[in-house]
Amino acid sequence: MPTSRSLAIILCLTLSVLPALLGQDTQPVPDTGRIQLKLNTDEADAVLAILEKREAGAAVADADWDHLFATEPYIRLKKREAGMHRDFTDDDFKKFVLSADLTPKASALRHALDSWRRADLVASAERVLAYLPDQAHIHAKVFPVIKPVTNSFVFESTTDPAIFLYLDPEESAAKFENTVAHELHHIGYASVESLADEKQKDLPPSVKPAVEWMGAFGEGFAMLAAAGGPDKDPHAASSPEEHARWEHDLTNFNQDLNTLQVFFLDVIDERLAEKDKIDQQAYSFFGVQGPWYTVGYKMSVVIEKRYGRKRLIECMLDPRELLASYNRAATEVNASAKDKLALWSPELMQKIGLRLAETKP
Repeated sequence: MPTSRSLAIILCLTLSVLPALLGQDTQPVPDTGRIQLKLNTDEADAVLAILEKREAGAAVADADWDHLFATEPYIRLKKREAGMHRDFTDDDFKKFVLSADLTPKASALRHALDSWRRADLVASAERVLAYLPDQAHIHAKVFPVIKPVTNSFVFESTTDPAIFLYLDPEESAAKFENTVAHELHHIGYASVESLADEKQKDLPPSVKPAVEWMGAFGEGFAMLAAAGGPDKDPHAASSPEEHARWEHDLTNFNQDLNTLQVFFLDVIDERLAEKDKIDQQAYSFFGVQGPWYTVGYKMSVVIEKRYGRKRLIECMLDPRELLASYNRAATEVNASAKDKLALWSPELMQKIGLRLAETKP
């Protein structure tokens, strides 16, 4: 589903190991082939050590800062922020760590980190592996971090994949595990994106950006994979507020599908031609968990329930096939359903080079 370009935007989320091994934060999981994970809490531990010294009234030494700044998560976080052209200096980070707001949170942050250490990342990896092509692998480092900005993200997904998770005291181990699973699916897809590129190499110039952005439906696919199946609640570990928002937004599926269809046609027909303007509008569909998530998720569920997971996985290598398979499945569902599912128009399908009859169930 995500193309090489859209995956980079999205990511701006077979293993057997003793649970205790994941508690040894910087120890790599033995290479079993398709999945390798390493949980590294060095940055968070270093920040907490400084906060605990301050709470105890002890002086923070230069060696404490040197240790923090030498951790891999910190080094790579700084590299990522520089790549985003954001100000990020050691002095600024010192001010954040020493701020009056952070020290009182030390106990809650430590409790959250200890809880996250016990999360079953093995299960997360296995769930998403079941939603990836046989050629895919998941090699990643997971970095729970204490930092000024509260976002989480994937960094260097095709070279040395790392998942940065903002250490949130309000987030349970189950939610942490689900978030990691979501991002691991993106990383697993990145390992086979060359297969998707091959399918799309001959797209006309006006069609290519639209199809590339269709790859953002990978957010919905990752929601399904992280949940573990179409009958599993993708927000089972979320807060009531998050769950209610998701359920509400899913009810806008038909409207959101039509909004995305207008966007795709505007790009293909070059009413929206400048890259910056295309990207600006496409970004608006991310939201907290906007149409890229909800429409992508709903389409994926409809396809899997109708045709099985194998067919759904085949669709992820070409988002055009996702749309066509969804149309076929939704047409069959609509034949006996009271509430009809919106369909992608024949005009769009023709312009992206597919007809309904060309896509197998």
